[in-house]
Amino acid sequence: MQNGVHSMSNENFSEKVSVNINTSTLSSIDPLVDHGYYSNRSDFINQALREGLQKHQNTIDRIIDKKTKFNGESPNHWFIGVYGLEKQEIDLARKQGKKIEMKGYGVLVIDGDIDEETLFEVVPSIKVKGKVVCKKSIKEHYGLK
Repeated sequence: MQNGVHSMSNENFSEKVSVNINTSTLSSIDPLVDHGYYSNRSDFINQALREGLQKHQNTIDRIIDKKTKFNGESPNHWFIGVYGLEKQEIDLARKQGKKIEMKGYGVLVIDGDIDEETLFEVVPSIKVKGKVVCKKSIKEHYGLK
């Protein structure tokens, strides 16, 4: 599922964020929207955010590299973006006697075929700044929203 998150394609992976923008900035955005350069203000803001993140990609890469190398955290269990936790990954970790600490930023999608008892045994905690897509009982166990 890591690359096959498509099974949740009807799931909404966006969040509403409230941002204060001064009137003079909006007065520069609105003509671009009114003349069809952007479909709406949100479209403009999303594009500006993507461009800003591209400028900081090297910094983001360094953060990921530092996090995985110096903290000893597995890059497979610390993520930015969308991560799919699959049944076979949980089963393998259990077989090897390993624990998985899930941490990240973005969306964690937990495979619906994972046996909950096995998941709870192998994954002692889930800390995601973003969204976790899974069964209600799993969210309740980990104290997730």
